Amino acid sequence: MSAQPHSSTHPLLPPTTEDMRADWLRLLRSRRVGIATFYRFLSEYGSACAALEALPKIASNAGLSKYTPCSLEQIKRELRAGAQIGAKLVCRGEYSYPSLLAEIPDAPPMLWVRGNLSALTRPTVALVGARNASSLGTRMARALANELSEAGYVVVSGLARGIDTCAHLAAAKNGSIAVLAGGVDVIYPNENLNLASSMLDEGALLSEQPIGMAPIARHFPMRNRIISGLCSATVIVEAAGKSGSLITARGALDQGRDVLAVPGHPFDARASGCNMLIRDGASLVRNAQDIISILGDNRPSPQVVEDEQMPLRLAESTKPKRSLFETSKLLQRILDQLGPSPIAEDQLLRDIGAHTSKVIPALTNLEMDGQIKRGPGGMISRI
Repeated sequence: MSAQPHSSTHPLLPPTTEDMRADWLRLLRSRRVGIATFYRFLSEYGSACAALEALPKIASNAGLSKYTPCSLEQIKRELRAGAQIGAKLVCRGEYSYPSLLAEIPDAPPMLWVRGNLSALTRPTVALVGARNASSLGTRMARALANELSEAGYVVVSGLARGIDTCAHLAAAKNGSIAVLAGGVDVIYPNENLNLASSMLDEGALLSEQPIGMAPIARHFPMRNRIISGLCSATVIVEAAGKSGSLITARGALDQGRDVLAVPGHPFDARASGCNMLIRDGASLVRNAQDIISILGDNRPSPQVVEDEQMPLRLAESTKPKRSLFETSKLLQRILDQLGPSPIAEDQLLRDIGAHTSKVIPALTNLEMDGQIKRGPGGMISRI
């Protein structure tokens, strides 16, 4: 959906009244309004209310007849459902909204949160991995999560079976955050109901999806970007060559965050993704101290709350990040240089002329997407 340019002198601030919060949620839940469109409308129209008034005309200009925004009654039902389960709606720009998450280009405008809001302002590390984790993998996840938790970090994961579950169990007593693919009241898998409940005192459950929504396949990659976006570093414990954990790792790289991996035996398929990440430049992890030493001065301090409302700064970051356009352009340059005949990686780097720190993650992305393959001796070819 495209909008006509509309100048506005209104500052981009988080909502300060319940009516404004309802308008934000209405705009976000309206058909064909994604995150990028939401932010553009706020910028162009000055408020969600003004954008909602303009939506039917915008839709008509785009060829959509009889378009109506999300109804206020639907939003009231969602807000009542959230209140009934004790969930809080946190808007980007408010003091409780995680500062690291606010830096990513597609940060959720609003999050439903159950549990302890203070967990969202503490130092965080993501710990994810295979659902069908090995015995050694689960032991490693528990050890890492326990030591990181004792060191003052909140462990973030996705509440999935395997590595995620072990990480949450080990860190729950000091605070752990689970990012859900469905509504914040829909625990998946069902076997983790008790675990989720145990996390609410010191940690939190959060989701960008509506209350009551069951998770569907396309929600999991969206969930993964929040896991990595919440954290200064993402640690992969076990992951197959093509897995959701590697999607999280790829998202972390695109967000300009550190990626670390635990090595595994070459014959174990559950370790192939981690070994590939390490080969391509991810930091090798033997214990929690390896993670803590890598984070070093990057460890964030808890936010100091001077005012519950802070200006909403769109597309700002304390770390330089590649735009989606720049990333796409680099990927295409790499593919243009490659053919079915393998060439050496160092030759490719010279031909591309870009910095190694940019090319190596891009090669990992293309390999995970099945567009290139590596052969013996560091040779690379296009599939």
